Amino acid sequence: MNDQRYLVTNIPIVEEVLDHHSSTLGRDLIAYRNHVHRVVNLCLALTHGSRDDFNKIAVASAFHDLGIWTDHTFDYLAPSISLAREYLVARSRADWIPEVEAMIANHHKITRARAHPEWLVEGFRRADWVDVSCGFRRFGIARPFIQSLFATWPSAGFHWRLAELTAAWLPRHPLTPLPMVKL
Repeated sequence: MNDQRYLVTNIPIVEEVLDHHSSTLGRDLIAYRNHVHRVVNLCLALTHGSRDDFNKIAVASAFHDLGIWTDHTFDYLAPSISLAREYLVARSRADWIPEVEAMIANHHKITRARAHPEWLVEGFRRADWVDVSCGFRRFGIARPFIQSLFATWPSAGFHWRLAELTAAWLPRHPLTPLPMVKL
């Protein structure tokens, strides 16, 4: 499945959110945008959801790590969830908050996510792990598909930036080295 026609390249929600936060993301905008596009496509490959599910995935993807930049913290799950909640309320989509919040809150969970709806939350968790691990963890996704994602939306320094952020966080917070990770 390495044919690029299977990739969803037009994701208006992602573009709207990231354009709104472009100055906050600064030099990391392209790297984060590419990560978000890869996560959306990976989640779609894992879940095969409906149009509403696609939009929920797009919202969760756009906001899932955004708190790193908006709140200048590596303990970013709560700020990211808050941003997503505000976005959904402003667009009369408050009914999506539980699912989007569950996707964001559980995306760095090491073990299976059992939040509702499990198929969507777990699919999102797996999608992020596939991307962050550069395809080392694949959860059944074909390697050529992952390669096509990275060819279309290269890392652009995203994975290196995560390493930099981790290195900067650790000396100041030795007791909470990876606060976003859950068992």
